[in-house]
Amino acid sequence: MASQYNYSHSGQQEYGSGGPYSNGDSAFIQPGQAWPQRQKKRTSKWIKIGIPALVLIIAAAVVVAVVVTRKKSTSSSSSSASDSSSNQIAAGRFATATNSEFMMPIYPSSTNTAAFGSPTFASNAALAWPSDPFAPTAPNVLTLRPDRPLLIAPAYKWQALPNLIANDPYMNGWNATIFMNASSYYDLPPVVYHMDGDSGILDNAREVKMRIKAFSYVYRMTNDTKWVDRAWAELQNAAGNGSTPFGPDVDRWNSAHFLDVAEFSAAFGIAYDWLYDIWTPDQKSKIVSTLIEYGLGPGVQAYTNTSIYTGWWRTNTTGNWNCVCNSGLTMGSLAILNDDTTGTAKQLLGLTVDNAKSNCAMAVSDDGTWAETANYWYFGTTGHAEMASSLLTATGSHYGLLDTNTNFQKTGDFHMYITGPTSLFNYGDHGPNKFSTTANSMIFYAEQYSQPDYALFQRDQRDAAEPWSMFWYDASIAGAFWNGKALDHFFDNGLDQWASMRSSWTDNDALYVAMKAGMNQGHQTHNDLDVGDFVLDALGTRWAGDLGSADYLSPNYFSNDTQTSDRWKYYRKMTEGQNTIVVDQANQNVAAAPTVKHDSSGTTQGASTVLNVPSDSTAFWTTDMTSAYFNAPSMKRGVRLLNSRKQVLIQDEINSGGTVQWRMHTNATVTTSGTTASLALDGQTMEVSILNAPAGAQFSTSDAVRFNTDVVPPVPDQPNPGVTVLMISLPAGQYNLQVLFNPQWQDGTKFVTPPSVPLDNWSLTSHS
Repeated sequence: MASQYNYSHSGQQEYGSGGPYSNGDSAFIQPGQAWPQRQKKRTSKWIKIGIPALVLIIAAAVVVAVVVTRKKSTSSSSSSASDSSSNQIAAGRFATATNSEFMMPIYPSSTNTAAFGSPTFASNAALAWPSDPFAPTAPNVLTLRPDRPLLIAPAYKWQALPNLIANDPYMNGWNATIFMNASSYYDLPPVVYHMDGDSGILDNAREVKMRIKAFSYVYRMTNDTKWVDRAWAELQNAAGNGSTPFGPDVDRWNSAHFLDVAEFSAAFGIAYDWLYDIWTPDQKSKIVSTLIEYGLGPGVQAYTNTSIYTGWWRTNTTGNWNCVCNSGLTMGSLAILNDDTTGTAKQLLGLTVDNAKSNCAMAVSDDGTWAETANYWYFGTTGHAEMASSLLTATGSHYGLLDTNTNFQKTGDFHMYITGPTSLFNYGDHGPNKFSTTANSMIFYAEQYSQPDYALFQRDQRDAAEPWSMFWYDASIAGAFWNGKALDHFFDNGLDQWASMRSSWTDNDALYVAMKAGMNQGHQTHNDLDVGDFVLDALGTRWAGDLGSADYLSPNYFSNDTQTSDRWKYYRKMTEGQNTIVVDQANQNVAAAPTVKHDSSGTTQGASTVLNVPSDSTAFWTTDMTSAYFNAPSMKRGVRLLNSRKQVLIQDEINSGGTVQWRMHTNATVTTSGTTASLALDGQTMEVSILNAPAGAQFSTSDAVRFNTDVVPPVPDQPNPGVTVLMISLPAGQYNLQVLFNPQWQDGTKFVTPPSVPLDNWSLTSHS
């Protein structure tokens, strides 16, 4: 769906100052006792700034793509204005539209460098947040600020918000979208309980959290108590007191899959805190007792009862589970700390912060890469940012969560470089539906790490419009994220070695290639056996893509990452399901430890959205991936950009004792003729050729299905409709296999035929 941001400013903004209730209303309603009906309070006119006729309603669920979604059109309705003149750009939002298929921002073709300055903060003091009046000299996790809200959005920011919405086009647009989303959720019935096998009720929990955030935000902006009533109905339902059943009476939030508990705890904490002044004493009591019974109480057990499995995520878990679980428990505990007579919240706050510092904060490698996958970065950083932000606003300190890992600040670059013109380099598992999970941690990290380009990048993305953005965003920020940004970046940590190379940050038709090596273990069992895997974008579509997650409910899908694991029997996880080399139709070695080399001309994009790539601009990346194969004395792979970044060369130097197969998965319609292949997709064409072809080397194709000789997985494979595998099959032997990709640009590009250069001799000038 298109995104429309052509807003008008009308009316005066109002926000809720809350009701008559203060700290101390904490009499408990016992579990099982009927929930009270919320008494009607004052209702004010729904006044808001700039609600447009058409606003993008952010899609909550992330559909797991097979390789890519086929792009049917290149643009949609304007998101700043249909006029892309320099004056309009300077006054409004940089992205003038969102393409309808990949949902990526479209930037105008403009050489007006004045409109796109270098990233900076505090360019407009009138749009900066005021100073926080709560500035404790010795912050303590058990000593809270005297006013509410405590979590993420303190009162002084609410007071400043109307002016910012009226004067900043991004905040104006986000506010409008939050209102529209809240209206769409309002008309839906409360979230229906659904146990999704081993994935529990996580979708339910995240959808409830998403709705609560929107309802609470709109109430505080309008004083209209219908939003409080709707939030109450959602809370009643999730507590098992709605009109339809919601799980078992015992362990209602499914502590066996503790992410569910954490997200419900966060949702109830947000509702309690953001709507604190409007809840009746009975309502507060019920929220507190429910939160303790189904959320924080199980949290204490997960920490202190070593005989139960629910707390496995506490120990040496550098991934999203630790971040999300600790964050949800922390947010819930902070929200009710002063009203909790049981001491549960106090006990948890003595546990979660230090544990998250030792685990969650360590999920970012020393090069900024998230240790799981590009998609699990969303879940992990959302939890990390929510927890750090809540601690900062509630107590005045993040207690080291942001700086214990001195490399955490680099993870914004990881996200930027792993995002191509169409989508992510989405290797490994994609994760469950995102709902309340976004990339808006980028906006939080921008301020915390003094990296304005992170927020400038994220603010144009499709998931930017939600309540957290309204309080994390610094509207005094200015400039363009791409101004001075290098086109290439190499990530060298041995766990996740990978390269990102492109021809532009702002052209949706740009060339983008990313390739990985890294280890096949150590990724919280979310990786594939995929050393050498790559993706390729050009001409506005994805030509080589990853298959992503298989069925999470498949038996033993997450069992382990040993060589004989059932996980590696599923096509999307095994080596033949990746864009790499397969030897003897067998999986790669899980103990792989590749090495990499690389270089770049260091080309950066300037202020203009139009980049004329210099003729000597190039980049290359090579890996020795011999350790990934059992029957290959030597296996090396390299990728480089040619001809002003218009062509891509992938070169493999193979010495194999077994059969060899070069494989690439594509959604394109493929026509082969010997050593050439023509790929057609979305009205565009890619020509692929084998250079200096070894004897017998030619292209062929197959469906994306397992080899007949493969070990049968525990259940049938998930199908891959519409996916073709482009292949080169060779017997055992030694080969120098060069595959050249020539996107059929519409500008009359003259293609070059590169010389044959051994990978060890590659340099910036070796192919000039």
